[in-house]
Amino acid sequence: MASQVSKAAMFGAAASSPALAQLSSVPSTHHLFKCSSFFVASPLRCPQSREQGWQSAPSSLEGRVRCRSSSDRVGFLGRLGRVFKEKAKSDIQLLFSGFSKTRENLAVIDELLTYWNLSDSENILDELEEALLISDFGPGTAMKIVESLRKDILNATLKSGPEIKVALKKIIVRLLTEKVSTTELQLGQSRPSVIMIVGVNGGGKTTTIGKLAHRFNKENVKVLMAAGDTFRAAASEQLEVWAERTRSEIVVGEGLKPRPATVLAEAVRQGVERDFDLVLCDTSGRLHTNYNLMEELRSCKRAVTKALPSAPNEVLLVLDGTTGLNMLPQAREFNQVIGVTGFVLTKLDGTARGGCVVSVVDELSIPVKFVGIGEGLNDLQPFDAEAFVDALFP
Repeated sequence: MASQVSKAAMFGAAASSPALAQLSSVPSTHHLFKCSSFFVASPLRCPQSREQGWQSAPSSLEGRVRCRSSSDRVGFLGRLGRVFKEKAKSDIQLLFSGFSKTRENLAVIDELLTYWNLSDSENILDELEEALLISDFGPGTAMKIVESLRKDILNATLKSGPEIKVALKKIIVRLLTEKVSTTELQLGQSRPSVIMIVGVNGGGKTTTIGKLAHRFNKENVKVLMAAGDTFRAAASEQLEVWAERTRSEIVVGEGLKPRPATVLAEAVRQGVERDFDLVLCDTSGRLHTNYNLMEELRSCKRAVTKALPSAPNEVLLVLDGTTGLNMLPQAREFNQVIGVTGFVLTKLDGTARGGCVVSVVDELSIPVKFVGIGEGLNDLQPFDAEAFVDALFP
């Protein structure tokens, strides 16, 4: 069978992305072997007993595959969402640069508040609301923000431009946090944890899985990918490239059109049998208005739950930030069909519509778990409400 490197060459579009380019220097340690009616890509590892975990292969592979003990993995997975969030706060500069276009749109607010005076407060509040609408905060959300400020101004709680700006930031943080329990990944207390990635076509699901695998790999998490996108041409091959570059393993269906539910169920079973920490399930992109495809997604989730009753731990909906508030109907329909537990908002660096982050949480009461603010491997950032607001209103 052709090596994964040659497959990457065959699918140049997938392999030439900036994120994948960053990984091009990572040496390959993967071979493919056939397992039932599936192909499983695996790094070269020497299995010891289950209690001892996995031992790295000798000599030339030393240092590339880590030895691990399974004794404390469950507790670690429970803390992993918090670990990601804490690291996001230290990467505030990445977030700051990623939201530059939205921040430029909102810069007018600083100008308005610089010359604020009580007699002209209504005109200034109207212009502030307009600035929020231009950045896709949404009519309902923008009105909530402005009405809250107006009330405090009339009550003489806010008496200056700087005080209004501080209050504005606090209101937005509250909108992002008061309706959701947490923005941390909830990976459960048993292994493996299972995350399903869903969304419409072209939102960036496969790339998101690759970046998530890279982030988990840095935390020494043993990752298995499931190539559940059996509809799009070359989708499995693109995911195989990501699996190789992030030193993950992957289950790929065999045949012309394998059933996605079967592939995902097999991956979860492999995750249980081979003691993985995490299974990342890719799915085909689909329009939220297509009834048959949405029902297929429902069957995929049922298959995952049948293979492991506690799964999936997370169902993450990938939303293209450049669509702005047009993402709301998508989110509503996916949530109704499959039960979305969190959003991943991608491509926010290429749009001035960053306010949609606030609108989607405010209207749907579902947390944003990650935001995509660039094409680099580390540009998928865990979402932190305070850091996000600081990036918009420095």
